[in-house]
Amino acid sequence: MNKKEVGEIRKNFTDASGFMVMHRMLTAYIDPEKNVRCRQVQSCITMPEDSRAVWKDTLRRVLSPSVGKALTEYAFPNEQYVQGGTQQMLYQLLQTKLEAEEPIDAFLTHLSEKIQYASAFAFTCAYCTYTIRSKDKNDEYNETADEEYSFLLAGFCPANTGDDGFVYSEFDNALVKKENTELIVSKAPSDGFLFPVFSDRSPDINHMMYYSQKPNKPNLSIVEDVLGCQFLMCPKEEKAEFQTILRTVAGEDLDYMMITSVNERLAEVAADHKTETEVPTLDSSKLKDLLYDVGVSREKLDVVETVYQKTVGDAPLTVSNLIETKTVVSTPEITVHIKPGATDKVRTSVIGGRHCLLIDLDDPCVEINGLTAKLYQPAASEE
Repeated sequence: MNKKEVGEIRKNFTDASGFMVMHRMLTAYIDPEKNVRCRQVQSCITMPEDSRAVWKDTLRRVLSPSVGKALTEYAFPNEQYVQGGTQQMLYQLLQTKLEAEEPIDAFLTHLSEKIQYASAFAFTCAYCTYTIRSKDKNDEYNETADEEYSFLLAGFCPANTGDDGFVYSEFDNALVKKENTELIVSKAPSDGFLFPVFSDRSPDINHMMYYSQKPNKPNLSIVEDVLGCQFLMCPKEEKAEFQTILRTVAGEDLDYMMITSVNERLAEVAADHKTETEVPTLDSSKLKDLLYDVGVSREKLDVVETVYQKTVGDAPLTVSNLIETKTVVSTPEITVHIKPGATDKVRTSVIGGRHCLLIDLDDPCVEINGLTAKLYQPAASEE
């Protein structure tokens, strides 16, 4: 799923949409010892409006627009398609529309036995349908050609005792510490998933989307043990490994121009593929072509495949996780932040034997500590 496809589902995940229906919801409470203490399946249509609004808002957060970071697509390995595999369990839940007891009990048992979670938590899973609008050759909506996308959207919400601070006590006529012993379920899910994915505006039961509130600290037990997928790398690790490859390949040739050129090429790749279902990735072959485009010598390009294999193996790198949103030039004493599109205004040089960072300014007035200041202009005799 790309950002546009996730955005379509997220945009319509409201009561006002008219094209999305949240039919039934499974909720369960799992204690710190990973026992399923209670579980309930409710019709969302008859659910109290305020409760439905809270759950819908919670699940909507799983549909993060940060595709490739907070929301990552995973393919099910072959072993997950057999009886007892996660893909089969999720498919049974989907096919039975959360109406059958056996598939629900089987999945909750699997979840409680496999998951590692730091606290008690609530698990919620909704069965939803989305009407996929279709257009005819005149670019008009054709209701007879509409299709339906059925999916499960789930969230894991931590439960902890809340600290409500001090409250006013009429009995004591004083501010007293409120002691809260009840477990409060967070409205913000720490993790979640979407099954099946919505690719090319059609369901794909061979893939699912995993959500993590903390992209650089995903819950590996949910990805690997509960969902049965192979975890690769978090965004922070991908960027670190990419930088290692770049340093090793380019060596002493790695300068300001090359670093910014690589980042610009990555941004171009992401932009060129933004409408495609597959999230753009980089393998050793594509990286070699990219480095050739930015001027890396053929001699150094010959080691790209070896360095890549040694660093990350066969794992592809997600392009969006490698892009820097701004360029930062740092020394022990000075840090310069450069916005995208302005990297060409900065260059390095050696003047009078001193290494210098030169910045082209379109306006002789700059802002220093919030104050507008005019740059020093030497007199004619000084030039």
